[in-house]
Amino acid sequence: MIFMKAFYYLLEKISTFFSLVGAILSVVVMFAMTVHIIYEIILRAFFDSSTYVLDEMVGYGVAAMIFLSLGYAFKHKSLIRVSILSTSLESERLKTYLEVFCVVVGIFASAFIFKYFYLSIVRHLARGSKSETIAEVPLWIPELFVCIGLAIFMLELIRRFFGLILNQEESVMISAEAE
Repeated sequence: MIFMKAFYYLLEKISTFFSLVGAILSVVVMFAMTVHIIYEIILRAFFDSSTYVLDEMVGYGVAAMIFLSLGYAFKHKSLIRVSILSTSLESERLKTYLEVFCVVVGIFASAFIFKYFYLSIVRHLARGSKSETIAEVPLWIPELFVCIGLAIFMLELIRRFFGLILNQEESVMISAEAE
């Protein structure tokens, strides 16, 4: 049992680090998008010109921001939770089991999505696929950010799973009702 708790604390440190890195990368992407938008405004207002790629880059940026910050948002309990079933349960143990079940489903769903994004990245790299715009962005680049974000989110889900089964964390479903 001591080994499992030590494993959990190591997992906690690793997941915290990567979640923070994902959040910081998300902020950097937001900053880059903001600078690009301001640059585009200046080009259009004063020089009657454009970069012609703003919408594409903002689209990639939004996807990257969402997935890169997913683990951080989960860690800080900022994701939307539907607690219709958990509020009807009276036993704290059943609520914890329900949350463990939801975390396991989340791990498998995220792994399923990750697998297909990973296969898509490999396919784009092999074919040399690029976007059909003036920017000709290699399509593996935006999908890589999605994969990184999903990996961080799965790491957070795994940390949460072990935290719940080792009784190192309180169930969100229990603590949300106390507030």
